[in-house]
Amino acid sequence: QVQLVESGGGLVQAGGSLRLSCVASGRTFSRYSMGWFRQAPGKEREFVTFILWSGSRTRYADSVKDRFTISKDNAKNTMYLQMNNLKLEDTAVYYCTISRTMYSDSLLGGYWGQGTQVTVSS
Repeated sequence: QVQLVESGGGLVQAGGSLRLSCVASGRTFSRYSMGWFRQAPGKEREFVTFILWSGSRTRYADSVKDRFTISKDNAKNTMYLQMNNLKLEDTAVYYCTISRTMYSDSLLGGYWGQGTQVTVSS
């Protein structure tokens, strides 16, 4: 059974930083691609960032490029999202996701965590 648990959310002032973590259990972490999505109040869930299972490729939404960094530590079964220079519009619930199949570069149909709230204040 796959389980994803996010942590690290909270309240931060604009311009500040937060680091989110996502601990995965139930599969061989190093063989699966992962990503972060977010959902702001009244909006649809949107893509934030992706990391290939090997760690050799990442992708970012334009809105977070050069401010957010995704990484994964296979030894700890943990994925991270370092968020710098946070803006008001980054306020959302952040969800981590893991691909359904090994060695896939797609997150479609994957598994999801319960989310962690990030609130950026002025």
